[in-house]
Amino acid sequence: MKIAIHGLGRMGMQIANKLCDANIEVIAHNRSVEKIDEAVTFGAIKADTKEAVIAAFNNERIILWLMLPANVVDEQVDEWFKLLPKNSILIDGGNSDFRLTKKLSQRVEEQGHYLVDVGVSGGVWGYDNGFSMMAGANNKEAFDQVEPALKCLAQPEGGYAYFGPSGSGHFVKMVHNAIEYGMMESLAEGYRMLKEGPYKNINLGDAGEVWQHHSVITSWLNQLCRDALKENPELNGINGYVAENGEARWTLEAAADQGIKMPSIKAALDVRIASQAGETNFATKLLSAMRNKFGGHAFNKDD
Repeated sequence: MKIAIHGLGRMGMQIANKLCDANIEVIAHNRSVEKIDEAVTFGAIKADTKEAVIAAFNNERIILWLMLPANVVDEQVDEWFKLLPKNSILIDGGNSDFRLTKKLSQRVEEQGHYLVDVGVSGGVWGYDNGFSMMAGANNKEAFDQVEPALKCLAQPEGGYAYFGPSGSGHFVKMVHNAIEYGMMESLAEGYRMLKEGPYKNINLGDAGEVWQHHSVITSWLNQLCRDALKENPELNGINGYVAENGEARWTLEAAADQGIKMPSIKAALDVRIASQAGETNFATKLLSAMRNKFGGHAFNKDD
């Protein structure tokens, strides 16, 4: 199998590396050549132009995995349209709005190609633990063509599934991320209560350690809280600004269309928005610490 990766950020680089480890031929493409050169060190083929990506397939069917920010996907796909031979498969592995993915799929199909949307979770730990991947495609055969790559990326403890027509993969990932907002907020508020409640000097790292041993809230997110609080009990150097990347917002919009109320997720989103206006506290600092732990996100807005 041969696959091109366009976008070698935190997730894209791990995906390229993991596929190379599985002896899948990876063609590495990125805006900055330094990232391409890094991918070459673990076995990827260098392609510093889009034309070089096409040439590297030697007339084989092109499978192109885009790991790009949602706001540049359409622009980049338009550029790829000028070069891709018919019957190519594009994978959108970013956090795209499922409604826009459906529109993109229509444009891709009009050009004679196929789109597979793959929502990817696992953060900076995906390389070691395996990624969790949620896929959708109008053409099941296109999904079948990329499935061997997903099998490799899921090793050793990850997973993947095909959920149906175009946009369904990004829809499932969007809801996943909205749930993540709510779970993170609940943990952050609970630890703040321990910190600022009636009993002073409670060791938050120890509380997290106990909770992580088969309590009802044992989880990876709690593990990350425990680790962050053991390393930095006062969360010094973290200003409490918490970014939001759209997924919870999109989920709430889709829920409103269906008449579904989601008060917990709305409250979690509201806290993040308020933090960006300066309403910060120990809980928002812990939210930022969690994001750094699982995704490598910067602690503070200007970092």
